[in-house]
Amino acid sequence: MFTSNPFLALSASIAPAVMQTYILVMIVLVAAGTLFDVVHKGSAKYFFQNMRKTKGAQPVGGGELVSIAVQTAVVDVLASGEFCNPRRRIAHLLGMYGFVLYVIATAVMVFNTSASALWALLWWIGGLMVCVGGYWFWFFIRVDVAAEGNSPWRLVRADLFILSLLASVTLGLVWAATGGGAGVLFGLYILATTVLFAGVPWSKFAHMFFKPAAAFEKRVSKANGTCANLPTQTRDDPAQRERHSMELLRDAPMDMGLGIKREAPRHY
Repeated sequence: MFTSNPFLALSASIAPAVMQTYILVMIVLVAAGTLFDVVHKGSAKYFFQNMRKTKGAQPVGGGELVSIAVQTAVVDVLASGEFCNPRRRIAHLLGMYGFVLYVIATAVMVFNTSASALWALLWWIGGLMVCVGGYWFWFFIRVDVAAEGNSPWRLVRADLFILSLLASVTLGLVWAATGGGAGVLFGLYILATTVLFAGVPWSKFAHMFFKPAAAFEKRVSKANGTCANLPTQTRDDPAQRERHSMELLRDAPMDMGLGIKREAPRHY
């Protein structure tokens, strides 16, 4: 089961050209949805304006820019360094790498039904990684469940991506485990997958594309001294102390102890 191409059995009912066209349409929907998301939310406009503001501070050379790009790729993208919570980072990495494996293996097996058994195995591994990371996040790590005490069954629009992703992958694995073929399970699998890729403008799917740009811009802002036009993290500068709205805290040290991090908010 783990080494057989589930799309090979499906080709007896649905022509491979139809499946290949579907994948190409999903790629177009993701690209169009991402562009719409960037334009609608003004993300690109913000980054371009911010980059213009940061010019003229401390010059950043080409070699340093390359180093920043490498750090962004390794730390922020490949290792998800923006997550301070180790459990959240592990769940995210499982979902991210699992999704990449799952999507690539799907495309390979659809466009080449005679692909080696290794691709089928990678498809299963990627799908299971998505399920482990996704369900772990949904039931145990989500802040509104773990910290705010809300029900894990409470749904909001922001949950569209994770829910459609889990539905697509779960239904795909169940469909493959039951022998594949064009049936009800396959129809539900296609429906969930279509919602996943066509719902980009209304979900967090596009974040995986512009979050690396945001991380890179943040590192450049730190390198050239502008820090995205935010105040510096020091109270040595009298002007920074005077900016504080509470007079009591103007001379307070930056390190004031653990504060709210002293204890995890789990009192529900």
